[in-house]
Order: sequence, then structure tokens, then C-alpha cells
Amino acid sequence: MQEIMQYIPGNGIFHRVHPLTKLLFTVIIVILAVLTSDLLLLAFLLVAVFLAAWAGGLGRGLTEQIPLLLVLGVMLVLFTVLTMHGGEVLFTLIPAGIPLIGGGLPVTTGALLFGTILSLRFAVMLFAFQLLVVSTKPGELVTTLRQLKMPIDYTLMFLIALRFIPTLQREGIRISEAQLARGYAPGDGMMGKVRGLKPVILPLILNALGKADTLGLTIDMRGYRRGRADTGTLSFGALDGVVILAALALAAIVAATNIILV
Repeated sequence: MQEIMQYIPGNGIFHRVHPLTKLLFTVIIVILAVLTSDLLLLAFLLVAVFLAAWAGGLGRGLTEQIPLLLVLGVMLVLFTVLTMHGGEVLFTLIPAGIPLIGGGLPVTTGALLFGTILSLRFAVMLFAFQLLVVSTKPGELVTTLRQLKMPIDYTLMFLIALRFIPTLQREGIRISEAQLARGYAPGDGMMGKVRGLKPVILPLILNALGKADTLGLTIDMRGYRRGRADTGTLSFGALDGVVILAALALAAIVAATNIILV
């Protein structure tokens, strides 16, 4: 399985453009996703991000994250249905024949629509951000953030958070495989998966805390908090202009469609 938020070496379109261009592209996509509440427009943005990923040779990495995104989307829709009521009632999660609580937890059209919009919006923002991370070397990303005059503490915090995501993913897989090798059998079904998380989460948290402590000491010893980060130089090219124009054209299409719908 492809690691989440892990740089993928390559020579595609997004690998060859300036990190600042990719950052601007991501910001535009995120802003469009936040300002758009139409299902078709959000689906259009999601397809556009996927086409951009496939054009840059990164589509497979994003596609492998779809199952995880579907699970998160279903949970988000379920949470919205349980906490929000509006529109026509489609059905109830608790059958009407049950005494006292029968007919409770109604599922409404407004809740389903709002939950679906949130899920699509989350998917667009996540894939746009992942497209930035998987096509940019961590060092180049740090260089760009330092050129934007971002404080070194925030830059390091951002980079460490990105690096910890694939690290924790690998650690979780290793711990789970070690538990299975020792004969641990949590059982089948949903409850088995839930029981299987307990012996994984505790050592994963302890390992993460140990790595964070060691990393903090290393950062202090190397003097990064005093600004010893290498800012380097990166140059723009014609491909950067193409990507920016494509992002602006996408923004114009979404804005024009929103005006027409209104």
C-alpha cells in the first residue's frame, strides 16, 4: 500500500515545477473547495485534481488512498446525519415499532446533502494537498517556506508533521504484523478490527513519543531553532506559468458556474 504523504520520486509535470507554483495551485484548489457548495462543482474539482495527478504520473498514489477516504467520508456523513436535521425525512435509523425510542434518529435529505458536500470538499482538499506533498522533496518545501519568510519553528513543525505520518503508518503495520506473528487473533468482523486496534495503538503512541523526544533534542543540538536552515535557490520555468494559468482557468470556470447557478 502506498504510504500517505510520502514523496514519490519522478519526472512528471508536478515534479518539474517550482514548489511555490505547486503551493499556489493547492491554495487555489482549497479556496475553491471551501467556497463551493454545489455537488457537481465539487465533483468537477475532484476530477480535475485526479486528471492533474495522472498527467503528472502520480495518479496511482492518489487512487490507492480512495478506500481510506471512502471510510472517512462515510463516517463524516453518518456523523452529520446523527447531529443535523433538515429537509424531508427519508427514514429513521431506529424502527418505529420499538417502544419508547421507535422512530428516533431520522435521516433527512438536508443532512445527507450537507454530509456529502463535506465529504467531497474534504476529498478535494486532501488530494490537492497530497499532490503537493508527494511531488515535492521535503528540502525543497522547507526552502520555499523559508523564502516566504515563515518562521523556522513553524517550518520545522510542518515538515516534522508530514514526515511523521508515513513513519507512524509503517510503525503501525510492523506492530500489527508482530502481533499476528505471535498468534494474536482479535477475531473477524467489525468488532475484531476494533479489538485488534488496542495492542497496536498503545505501542504506537509510546514509539511516537520516544521519536518526538529524540527529534527535539536533535533539532536543538544542530541549532535549527537559531535559523541554520539552508534556504537555497530554486528557479521558475515556462511549465510554472502553464500550471498557474490552468489553476486560474479552473477558478474562472468554477466562479462563472457559481454565478450562473445563483
